Order: sequence, then C-alpha cells, then structure tokens
Amino acid sequence: MEGKKHKLMYEINMVPFVDIVLVLLIIFMISAPLMYRGIDINLPQSSVNTIKQEQRIMLSVDKRLNIFIDNERVTIGGLESAIQKKRRPESDTTVYLKADREVPYGTIVSVMDTVKRIGIDKLGMITEPLKEVR
Repeated sequence: MEGKKHKLMYEINMVPFVDIVLVLLIIFMISAPLMYRGIDINLPQSSVNTIKQEQRIMLSVDKRLNIFIDNERVTIGGLESAIQKKRRPESDTTVYLKADREVPYGTIVSVMDTVKRIGIDKLGMITEPLKEVR
C-alpha cells in the first residue's frame, strides 16, 4: 500500500471570518444608538424668549410687473405697508424674492430697496438651477 499524498490547502477559510464580521456588525448596530443618548436636563423657565422665531415672506414679481406677497397681489406703492402687515416683530424675517427673467433690472432694484428700507436685512433671490447642456 502506497502512502497517500496529502495535498495542502493554500486558501483561507472565509466562513469563520464572515461569521465574526456579522457578529461584530450586530453588536455595533445594537450599541451605537445607546452611545449617542442625550443628557437629561431639567431646564429652567423664563418669561423672555431669547431665541427669535424665523419668519419667511415670499415676494414674487411676474413678467407683467405684478408684485405678490405670499400669493396676494400688491402695488409697488403699497409694498412697504403690506410687508409691515405680514411681518411679525418678535421674529427674524427673511424675504425671498422670486422674479421673472423678463422683469427690468430697475424694478427688481426698487423692490429690493423697499425691503431694505423696512429694515429687513435677510433678502434671498430664488433662481432655478442651470440645466447641463450635453
């Protein structure tokens, strides 16, 4: 009887490795939410709120030069009083200006000037993203 030749395996057995990784993943998934638990604090009460609420006003100008504040039509002369009526004094007000591309530059500047004259410093312009040409 001739001796059997044993062939050596030169590959790593991946099954135990995958088992260990899956166990570690499960342990991490269970313990991760517990690590980010907040601190329980009983806050004192105050009659004065130091954080102001943010108010957003949408200002739109269409190509016929009609001005709208939150979908209500106003004139350029009544724009200042209309914004003052909408504005809440206890909040930080941000005005978002959305204007048609055919509106003259002078009209946009006068609308922006009216908003700045009221004392609203946060004025944003709404645009559409540029479409890629291929």
